[in-house]
Amino acid sequence: MQAEPTDEELMLAYGAGDVTAFQLLYARHRAPLFRHLQRQVRDAALAEEFFQDTWQRVISARGRYRPEAKFATWLYQIASNRVTDYWRAKSHRPDPPANADEITERQPDHDTPERRLSAFEERRRLQLALEELPPEQREAVLLRLEQELSLEEIGEITGVGRETVKSRLRYAMDKLRARLRP
Repeated sequence: MQAEPTDEELMLAYGAGDVTAFQLLYARHRAPLFRHLQRQVRDAALAEEFFQDTWQRVISARGRYRPEAKFATWLYQIASNRVTDYWRAKSHRPDPPANADEITERQPDHDTPERRLSAFEERRRLQLALEELPPEQREAVLLRLEQELSLEEIGEITGVGRETVKSRLRYAMDKLRARLRP
């Protein structure tokens, strides 16, 4: 039985003209990348724009790709750069949509009303606490917890050293603990 090709092998094959290799890469990374972008910008339309732009940049770079880092690290670095450019240009964080509470309340939950309210309150508290973090700290936390990336991989994506990543994570976790303490 043949092992699944690595992301790096797939990207090299795509660079050589194998469209099926790209389809496999896209299928592997589509959902996690979109979730990451959506959590970063908290706006589905904007996340979709960055998502499309990130994949377009991957497609454009296919002939120049060199597996110097893991493909996922390279992909998230492209996405991170796009988000950073956006924040730099905008120079402030957007407000949540006016109907954010309404959208959240419409999410189906099959538990009892008490459990549903408690779980909703906890998720909402965590989301609000994450939104209060500076963008650099929020990005580090999301990459670590959602994507399960190492400190080195987060550093490659964000363009900072391992110790800076550790510091950002430590400060972010301290702030989250303080904010979420009962």
